[in-house]
Amino acid sequence: MNTIDSPPPFGDAGGGLLGLSQRMPPSNLQAEQALLGALLANNKAYERVSEFLAPEHFADPVHGRIYRAIQRRVEAGQLADVVTLRSEFEHSGLLDEVGGSAYLPQLLSAMVGIINAGEYGRIVHDCWLRRHLIDVGEEVVNRAFGAEPELDAKMQLEAAEQRLFDLAKDGGSEGGFVTFERALTDAVLAAERAFSTPGGVSGLSSGLRDLDAKTGGLHPSDLLILAGRPGMGKTALATKIAFGAAQALVREAREKSEGQGVEVVPRGTVAIFSLEMSADQLATRLLSEASRISGDKIRRGDISQRDFDRFVEVSRELSVLPLVIDDTPAITISALRTRCRRLKRTRGLELVVVDYLQLMRPAAGTRPESRVLEISMITQGLKAIAKELSVPVIALSQLSRAVEQREDKRPQLSDLRESGSIEQDADMVMFVYRDEYYEAQRAPKQVGHESEDKFQDALNQWQQRMEQVHNKADLIIAKQRHGPTGTIQLFFEGEFTRFGDLDQTHSGHDGY
Repeated sequence: MNTIDSPPPFGDAGGGLLGLSQRMPPSNLQAEQALLGALLANNKAYERVSEFLAPEHFADPVHGRIYRAIQRRVEAGQLADVVTLRSEFEHSGLLDEVGGSAYLPQLLSAMVGIINAGEYGRIVHDCWLRRHLIDVGEEVVNRAFGAEPELDAKMQLEAAEQRLFDLAKDGGSEGGFVTFERALTDAVLAAERAFSTPGGVSGLSSGLRDLDAKTGGLHPSDLLILAGRPGMGKTALATKIAFGAAQALVREAREKSEGQGVEVVPRGTVAIFSLEMSADQLATRLLSEASRISGDKIRRGDISQRDFDRFVEVSRELSVLPLVIDDTPAITISALRTRCRRLKRTRGLELVVVDYLQLMRPAAGTRPESRVLEISMITQGLKAIAKELSVPVIALSQLSRAVEQREDKRPQLSDLRESGSIEQDADMVMFVYRDEYYEAQRAPKQVGHESEDKFQDALNQWQQRMEQVHNKADLIIAKQRHGPTGTIQLFFEGEFTRFGDLDQTHSGHDGY
């Protein structure tokens, strides 16, 4: 009797998931044995694999234990051969667990040659990477099938990207030493840029002359923290710096265009991740600063036709700036990294601004035990982005309320919320402080004085103090890994939430 063959079950040899799960994980036990034999025959072979190979990279746990014993003895300056390892395993009672007294000599017979030790080590490491890729793949599949229902599809994508990034960062054998000659060449090139640039700026200009003079500009791979209490103008100062950097990129491109006779596009973009304000709110603030039209009046529509025409004209001028805004709320560090990588690849990336640090979330799929650990993961992630993409990253940060309890309101490093990790990971920590903000709260009240004359005296003294601090702000550099600390005085216009150099006049629009 003829029967119709039933279709193969899902995942059979046709290439489904079940067939995939029935495959053996990648491993090469012969390469492991040959490598261990080479190490036992000549401990100098260890130098060929010590930089990238660890005991956990071996597929056979027995081989991992033997490699760990060799590693421990060689790094302690001791001999690691069949005799010394057999004695060590006998003493610790682990001889049977590593194959017995006959297995170590067998490893010597598996040796092909110590010159091949590096190649065997890379085979072992490659198999380990492949096994971890399979683990990541299975985790992605299981999550997609609903193993962790609290993670939606977008969070699963971020978690998968984070796992792959961690594997590439920690598992890869890239990197290593840079020759001193190469390092010296890079240092001379940086000095040449500073020498040939007006003002001695070797990094990207911040648009603030005195800040550039103190720091040499914004440097690749640096994590800069800009902190302050609410009302100090953190966002305004950060956008001013982002704006100044974007203008510097345009100026540089125009100078190159003049020399080549063709239009040169800016070499990269400035990315602002605005977790607190929407993109249109941030754009309105930037337009208010540039056009010198109050943002409050713009929102209420309380502007003349002339002001509106000016507003539109400035918006056309600013549209050429290489500035992009991402206003995703509560963005994760892995999503931010992915978007920065994509921007670097497609349009170039020269500066990243994050407003602000405490509104970010760590990588999807991670569950930090405390807020301090969470902030630590975020700051470490931002520093890793700065190094990987070779761009400066400016992250805004809140300060603790301890500032308000002191007579002197000037911020200190200890005022940073979750300060340990932030201060540790940052290359530079800056505080923005305005005496005018606190002095305005100290206005004398008539009820607190015995007579009208005493009240007038107090009022006059207060007005004099207000005049001294009017339109002034302090940028306090509390930490700078590559330069001096100190205080820079800036000009600040509250009506337009606008920062500038202290000696600039009220006329004009600061080159916008």
